[in-house]
Amino acid sequence: MRNFFVITNALKDKDFIVTDQIVSYFSENGCPCAVWKGSGQSGAGYHYTDPQAVPENTDCVIVLGGDGTLLEASRDLVKKNLPLLGINLGNLGFLAEVDKRSVYPALDKLIHDQFEIEDRFMVTGSVIRDNAVLKEDVALNDIVITRDGALHVACFKNFVNGEFLNSYHADGIILSTPTGSTGYSLSAGGPIVSPNASMIIMTPVAPHTMNSRSIVFPAEDVISVEIGEGRHGTTEHCTVTFDGASECAVQTGDRIVVRRAGTTVRIIKISHLNFIEVLRQKMQ
Repeated sequence: MRNFFVITNALKDKDFIVTDQIVSYFSENGCPCAVWKGSGQSGAGYHYTDPQAVPENTDCVIVLGGDGTLLEASRDLVKKNLPLLGINLGNLGFLAEVDKRSVYPALDKLIHDQFEIEDRFMVTGSVIRDNAVLKEDVALNDIVITRDGALHVACFKNFVNGEFLNSYHADGIILSTPTGSTGYSLSAGGPIVSPNASMIIMTPVAPHTMNSRSIVFPAEDVISVEIGEGRHGTTEHCTVTFDGASECAVQTGDRIVVRRAGTTVRIIKISHLNFIEVLRQKMQ
């Protein structure tokens, strides 16, 4: 690899110290490197990084920040299909595996093509009202549907490939990818799944039954969640969130259709730490 694009979380790399060091190192090694210094503000057609700012000859995108920054970058650049390397400026992450102490060895491996690329499964979600699409977005981690307003449970009617599955009376539902299985889904009691897998995990949030458990579906299944009525036939109001970033308000009768996305996220693996080792350190 010779041409690089760096995305920096300005809140994590104050004064862009690490960013400037990376740009200088690439320059010393004859590698062109453009920079996007994210402000955390979204723009037209993107959440964090403007895809049009990425040069056409870019071989690799380096993301400085943490797992959250890498999630945002992956969603913004999904159509670019470029490999991404995450450099973690905080705690150990599942996605951003390189820390500040390992930056230069990691850059050397990129320059000399000493790395592997993992294709991460993504989902796309469509919010539908009266047969019209209100919003559509992709997620690398999860699509979450939660109730709004005062403390109460909502009714979520679940369908798989057009057939009714069940109903959850709960605070919400998480539809997670394997990458997102170690996030909100895990906190809600969902299973840990290897990030190399391809599947969709449905996990209820605080369900009002003792026997509600997560359900794992094959990658090609299409999951639909319909918002049921509120108490006494009232209109229920909920929110759909994509990777904890973009969101959409929904109400009784609306459907959220979740299916496999038409693309994957390509994550560069350099560190000697594999998923099992990172998981063991996290669980300690």
